[in-house]
Amino acid sequence: MAQHRFKVGDVVTLGRSFIKMPEGPFEVIRLLPSDSADPAYRIKSRSESYERAVREYEIKAA
Repeated sequence: MAQHRFKVGDVVTLGRSFIKMPEGPFEVIRLLPSDSADPAYRIKSRSESYERAVREYEIKAA
């Protein structure tokens, strides 16, 4: 299992283009356990009322 590169409270942006997504920034809310080589996170934008689950390859440091 890979180590998480980001920690709770880090500010990130989406590295890939997603349809109907706010541009960010997003805050890392939770580190998720991962069964693959790519760690997963829960992130939240201030402009949305809900969290999103993303893999580490989908985000980058803001």
